[in-house]
Amino acid sequence: MTKRFYFPSSNASLCIILFLVAFFSLNFSSTDIVLPFLICISFLLVCLFYFIHQTKKAKPVYLLDFTLFKPPHTCRFPFATYLEHANLVFDPKIASFQMGVLQKSGLGEDCGLPAIFHYIPPQPTNDAAREEAELVIFTVLDDLFVKTGIKPREIDFLVVNCSVFNPIPSLTSMVINKYKMRSSVKSFNLGGMGCSAELIALDLVKDLLQLYPNSYGLIVSTEIITPCLYLGQERPMLVTNCLFRMGGAAMIVTNRATDRARAKYKLQHVVRTHLGAHDKAYNCVQHQQDDQGHAGISLSKDLTAVAREALKANLTRLGPKVLPISENFLFLQNLLRRKFLVFSPKSTTTPPYIPNFRKAFEHFCIHAGGRAVIDDLQKHLRLSPEDVEASRMTLRRFGNTSSSSPWYSLGYIEVKGRMKRGDRVLQIALGSGFKCNSAVWKCIRTVPELTQGAWAHS
Repeated sequence: MTKRFYFPSSNASLCIILFLVAFFSLNFSSTDIVLPFLICISFLLVCLFYFIHQTKKAKPVYLLDFTLFKPPHTCRFPFATYLEHANLVFDPKIASFQMGVLQKSGLGEDCGLPAIFHYIPPQPTNDAAREEAELVIFTVLDDLFVKTGIKPREIDFLVVNCSVFNPIPSLTSMVINKYKMRSSVKSFNLGGMGCSAELIALDLVKDLLQLYPNSYGLIVSTEIITPCLYLGQERPMLVTNCLFRMGGAAMIVTNRATDRARAKYKLQHVVRTHLGAHDKAYNCVQHQQDDQGHAGISLSKDLTAVAREALKANLTRLGPKVLPISENFLFLQNLLRRKFLVFSPKSTTTPPYIPNFRKAFEHFCIHAGGRAVIDDLQKHLRLSPEDVEASRMTLRRFGNTSSSSPWYSLGYIEVKGRMKRGDRVLQIALGSGFKCNSAVWKCIRTVPELTQGAWAHS
């Protein structure tokens, strides 16, 4: 793997000066020498500037394909089973509280939970978490390598993101050992990044592909929920038991021009926003222990408001990159009216203008964090029920699969045969910290209606 070479601007200037000095030091009495030399110099300068331009121009990043984890039928955990187990493990009031959250969550009866959840009482051990990780990660990778025809030893970059479960050796080492990847593979293990970690991993691989030509990047996005099981009595920490379910996604991205013809999507933008400098945002999602020593993920009552602010900050940066001129003009006009042109009391009540992002995108893949999350994003983005259908169906069929949920939504759009060449896709994910990340894809070939994969027969 050859590192991409950047031609420093200072060296380029030096070369130009040397050429000019050599040119003017010639004896111009002979016209037979001057004309060929002028042609050679002009050719060299054109080549030099073209080379500088090409090295600074961003290389395109293509998504070859992706695969999703479909929990086996034995992992199915319907509501009746959940209620029965909750009554045996928790206090009746706590069991009733969890059942109320579950019934309002938007989850369906077919979502899957790891084997340890099926025991009474459940015992979330490290070995059980590793077994879940191997089941999810190896399943999606086996399917991906078969689907793309890429061999494990061809992978140049490997990124695995999982927030809570970070064993030693790491999950990336587990993958490298399983598939016997070559020793020069560059691996990165992202932990504690929350439900938006997959787009962080994508941004990392995108930057690496700018430095290394003709490379393949492999991203594995999952959340191993065995360590997330909370067995205490604190209600803010019990909500995650009701929402999170088994899931994972794997994808291969590349900068190889020869792979463009068989790639599905081209990456347009990745925008990342982090509000961690604010204490309220930083503390709204915490992995902690309660007074009895039970570990779990606590969700603050400020979560919805913080998520809304993070989304606003992210879309403010994304909007100028993707929105048509008309929408940007209306947004600027509204901003000036509200901030600077306050001539009367009525003008101070002018509501902020929300751009119509439906003019920029044909498909939306919103993080399926819960029904309330989808409802809030739909309202503030002015989306139609059809725009959020993929996210609602993802939540119903698979639950909150954390960082992989936008890929389940994209898989739903594909399996319905709705993805056409030229369509633009917006992926939005919210995560602890607090972060809001977004990615924009452009479909470069029509995706035929699929009959296999995680959504088959669903």
